[in-house]
Amino acid sequence: MPRSRVDGLTAAYAEGVHQIRERTVAAATLLWQSSPTLRDDDIARIKKALIPRVQGAQLQAATLANAYVAGIARAQGVAAVPAPVDRDAILGYRGVPADEVYTRPAVTTYTSLSKGNDFPSAKQAGLARLVSIVATDIQQSRTRQSTAAYQRSDYEYTIRTLTGRENCALCVIASTQRYHVAAGELEPIHPGCDCGQKGVKSAGDPGQVIDADLLEQTHAAVAAKFGYSDSGARVLPDAPGLNPLSDYADLIVTHQHGELGPTLAWRGDHFTSAEDLGL
Repeated sequence: MPRSRVDGLTAAYAEGVHQIRERTVAAATLLWQSSPTLRDDDIARIKKALIPRVQGAQLQAATLANAYVAGIARAQGVAAVPAPVDRDAILGYRGVPADEVYTRPAVTTYTSLSKGNDFPSAKQAGLARLVSIVATDIQQSRTRQSTAAYQRSDYEYTIRTLTGRENCALCVIASTQRYHVAAGELEPIHPGCDCGQKGVKSAGDPGQVIDADLLEQTHAAVAAKFGYSDSGARVLPDAPGLNPLSDYADLIVTHQHGELGPTLAWRGDHFTSAEDLGL
């Protein structure tokens, strides 16, 4: 089936945000790794160089979100009024000064050292925290601007769009639902979440679930692995290397169309866990 205009815009938007995030994370990593001691002067230097770069990336992501919503609205014939990018709202969403937020990776490093870990391990823990903060700031920017843009349109609902890179079970299950624009339910649902949002036109009232097959298949895959699946997608049983009753954000789902259905893997098999990030 040929890709629709909306599908093309959605894919381009996801890739654009991904590139913004990757460039910014790479810059943050380079700054962190190039600091030999991570003393106070080093941290001050890192923050001075990095914070403006992250904030620029946040505004880029917000601007891209605006353009995406406007683009799919035109493609679907939905009325939409451009939403101005509110710099203060985008950059200050935490309610905490950026200088304080970007000191937290240093605190993570010092805490790790105080527990007896060696400097390379402590430095790596600090880097994981830094990467999480950078990724979260960029994701929150696109999400908050998307919310503003959709609320100035005639869209009634949005759906969560998956990137296809590392989709956790929580995100996959969420992608099978639709959400009211007016309720502003577009928040990232776990640290590192990179889902997008797509406005959809209502055709009657199909109900909350829009992809019952994927929802059922995902729960069936979880049940096959663990013996049961939580219908609320809240907790999973004990698993080697994870905390007891880990949550669905620790489980990665790869959806294969056809006879295989969803396949599962642990987040820790691929990248840093939430625990490693100090979250």
